[in-house]
Amino acid sequence: MIRVGLVGFGMGGRVFHSPLISSVEGLELAAVLERTSNTAAERYPDIAVYRTLEAMLADSSLGLFVVATPNGTHYALAKEILEAGRNVVVDKPMTMTSAEAADLIGLAGKHKVLLAPFHNRRLDSDFLTVKKLLHEGFLGRLVAFESRFDRWRPAPPTERLWQEIPETGGGKLMNLGPHLADQALALFGTPEGVSAEVVREKDGPGANDSFTIRLRYPGLIVTLGANSLSLPAAPRFHLRGTEGNYWKYGVDPQEDALSKVTRVDTRTGAPAWGQEPAAGWGVLHVGIEGGTVSRPVPALPGDYRLYYAGIRDALLGKAPAPVTGVDGWRVVRLLEWAAESSEKRREIVCDWSDEPK
Repeated sequence: MIRVGLVGFGMGGRVFHSPLISSVEGLELAAVLERTSNTAAERYPDIAVYRTLEAMLADSSLGLFVVATPNGTHYALAKEILEAGRNVVVDKPMTMTSAEAADLIGLAGKHKVLLAPFHNRRLDSDFLTVKKLLHEGFLGRLVAFESRFDRWRPAPPTERLWQEIPETGGGKLMNLGPHLADQALALFGTPEGVSAEVVREKDGPGANDSFTIRLRYPGLIVTLGANSLSLPAAPRFHLRGTEGNYWKYGVDPQEDALSKVTRVDTRTGAPAWGQEPAAGWGVLHVGIEGGTVSRPVPALPGDYRLYYAGIRDALLGKAPAPVTGVDGWRVVRLLEWAAESSEKRREIVCDWSDEPK
C-alpha cells in the first residue's frame, strides 16, 4: 500500500485528487496539508492533517506527495519535496516557466524519484474517442483540428480568487491551456510554430480570460482555445479531413461526477463511470458521391483513475510513469511561446533543442 500525502485541499484537491486516490487499489489517502481548516478531515475522517509541508515531509510513511495548490506555488512546493528525496505528482501546470520545470526534472533525476504532472485529461471520454477516430482513418488526411473549452461565465468569480491574479498564476492560459496543449502534444507531437492571441475580454482588471493558439505542423493546423463569454459554447472538438468532419459538443462528465463524491463507487449496480450518455456523442460526417453520411460515434468511457493506477505501477517498478516531467516541460514551453507570440504579434518558430533529458 502506497500512502499518499495531498498538499492542498482546494477545488483541485477536493474534486480531483482525493476521490481518485481513494478509488485506486494500492493507494491510500493518508494525509492532507491544510494550513488552517479541517475540511479534508471532515470528508476523510481517518487521515492525518498537517499544517506545514515540513511536518508532512517528516512523515516517513508517505510514499507519494501530490501538490494541488494555486499555480504559482507549484514550483517551490515540488522543489522542497524533491530535495527531500520524495516522489511527487504536481497538478497542472507543473510550473509557471520552462526553466522551473527543467530544474524540477534535474532534481528528480538527482534524487532518483518520480516527478509527474497531473495531465488527467488524456483520459477524458471525448479525447479517447477522438484518438480512436483518428486511428481508424475515417476522416482521411486530417487538415485541421480544433479543441476548445468555451464557457459562459461573465460574472466575477466568488471562489478560487487567485485565478484572477496574474502574479499567482491566474488566467485562462495557465488554467485551461495545459489541458489543451497536453492533448495536442500527445496526439501530434511537437509543432514547428506557435501563434496566439492571449487577452482579457471581460470588464474590469484581472488576468487573461481568453486565448486562441495555433500550432503549425506539416499539412496540419491545430487550434486550441478557451474563453468565458461563449453562449452557447463552441464545439469541444471539430476535426476536418479530406474525407469528412467530426463535431463534438459538451465536456467529459467525470469532473461533475467527482464533485459529488469522496470516492468512485465500484459496487455492482453503481452507474457506469466516465460513460457519456448517447445524447452527447459526437457526430461523424463523411462525404460520399451525391451527399453526406452522418452517424454518432459511440463515446469511449473516460477514467481518470487510470492516471493514478499508472503512478502506482511506476512507483512499484512495473511500468513507466503515465506522464513524465518532460511532458510537463513541453506543455509549459509551448504556453510560453503562445504568450510571447501574443505579445509580439507574430508566429514563434519552435526550437525544442533545450528540452531536458
